[in-house]
Amino acid sequence: MARVRRLAGLIDPYILLLLAVVGLAALLPARGAAADAAQGAATGAIALLFFLYGARLSTAEALAGLRHWRLHLTIVACTFAVFPLLGLAARGLVPWLLPPELYAGLLFLCLVPSTVQSSIAMTSIARGNVAAAIAAGSFSSLLGILLTPLLTAALIGGTGIFSPDALLRIGAQLALPFALGQLLRRWVGGFVTRHRAVLSLVDRGSILIVVYAAFSQGVTAGIWSQVSWQRLVALTGVAAVLLAVMLVLTHYGAVKFGFDRGDRIAIVFAGSNKSLAAGLPMASVLFGAQAAMAVLPLMIYHQLQLVVCAVLARRMAREPGQGGQSAPGDGSPSR
Repeated sequence: MARVRRLAGLIDPYILLLLAVVGLAALLPARGAAADAAQGAATGAIALLFFLYGARLSTAEALAGLRHWRLHLTIVACTFAVFPLLGLAARGLVPWLLPPELYAGLLFLCLVPSTVQSSIAMTSIARGNVAAAIAAGSFSSLLGILLTPLLTAALIGGTGIFSPDALLRIGAQLALPFALGQLLRRWVGGFVTRHRAVLSLVDRGSILIVVYAAFSQGVTAGIWSQVSWQRLVALTGVAAVLLAVMLVLTHYGAVKFGFDRGDRIAIVFAGSNKSLAAGLPMASVLFGAQAAMAVLPLMIYHQLQLVVCAVLARRMAREPGQGGQSAPGDGSPSR
């Protein structure tokens, strides 16, 4: 019974909510004016989320984190070099294990930026360098606004998948609200810091809205007839292997480069995690009606990283010399 309770504790209720939203989109997809309203709500929710992240990140934290250039260079290399190389290597899985459409989504997963909130939460639980995780996640998200569309165009291709208009739309939805949050932090930063639950609700709620809008669009376009349950099982297995490889590479790479324990923890979580909150709106802009298929691998990977990294973070927190309790703010991250 105790083992069952521990297993249940690893299942984030938010994962069940995500699955429920996918089911709702399959049964009652938004169409016509409702689809336009859902897309507008998703765009506004993501913009608000990045505004709150900008308001939360203090200038002192940003400058302190950015001065640690070796750590940031390592995380950026993991996110935008090692991940894409592994994604390209997975091309050998087509078509015998993954169809081309799912492989394109897997490759897109390898191109999106790192997380903000999950990497911070996991690093905090494991008693790592939280300031570095904050700066690394924010820097990766902003860098991804430019690099993810460019890499998507270069490695996935397709007519109209990248254009100056797409880059402007992504920038307006992500970078501009973040910058505005930084500018207004003097007036709203204290409120955001004191009410972290607000940020968590916007984080989780925005992703649910974007998932519903994207999967509704996929249902109305009829793309789900292309995916069998066997393919979904295969995709889950591939995503699990990808996560395991990145966790091993980030850990031993950080040790090899001589980072201390706190930095190694930040590198492991920021270097191996991918952002659902940033990837979803980018996929909506870049893939249009095919966005649901494109984000399916990202959603599966996201759920795996939450469960696996939560276990790893708690184990790291119990290492000798670290005490037996989790760090303050221990909770289930949503990104």
